[in-house]
Amino acid sequence: MNKQIWIGLAIALGLSVNGYSQPKQVGGPCEGCEAIHESPVPLDKLDSFLKMPDATWTGKKPLGINGIVYKADGRTPAPNVVLYIYHTDERGHYVAKEATGWGKRHGSIRGWMRTNEKGEYKFVTLRPAPYPGRTDPAHIHITVKEPGLPEYYIDEFVFADDPLLTAEQRQKLENRGGSGILTLKDVGNMYKASRTIILGRNIPNYPTNQ
Repeated sequence: MNKQIWIGLAIALGLSVNGYSQPKQVGGPCEGCEAIHESPVPLDKLDSFLKMPDATWTGKKPLGINGIVYKADGRTPAPNVVLYIYHTDERGHYVAKEATGWGKRHGSIRGWMRTNEKGEYKFVTLRPAPYPGRTDPAHIHITVKEPGLPEYYIDEFVFADDPLLTAEQRQKLENRGGSGILTLKDVGNMYKASRTIILGRNIPNYPTNQ
């Protein structure tokens, strides 16, 4: 066997080994998703209810968002799923107060929760503002960490009544985890909305056996 054939086999073997040693990441690249591990409370001790640092009823009308997380079949509730959320303040800025880690970029309005045995979650916060001078709709970022899989992001929570959520913007939504569009209901002392999350829905490289 000549030298060129040996070299060709070596290159092919190297590519094959690299291909097996580097499986595709569930959800694809996700800058900042590792922030889900910065919870001050151990992930297995988190509650299914979260009161965000900005939430207040004093002179404000907070926003309560609740829902159920389902497994990939869309029917079975998914317990023990960790959700990490963060968003801008009422001026559209990520304000970091004595922040560490990813809090320096995500700001201080962030928090963690874990679905209960029925797959339920709920959090209370104030409605964020869009970035000043930009056309992005106001939104709440969310990262998911389900048992046995690495964390990945899903579609942000956005607001159906936001004038920045144009038809063009809606077409850009990937519906990762299902639709993140919220329809708010004024219940007097606060606004409420709900969102169903389906694990693996429109998530690249999601395992089929989940």
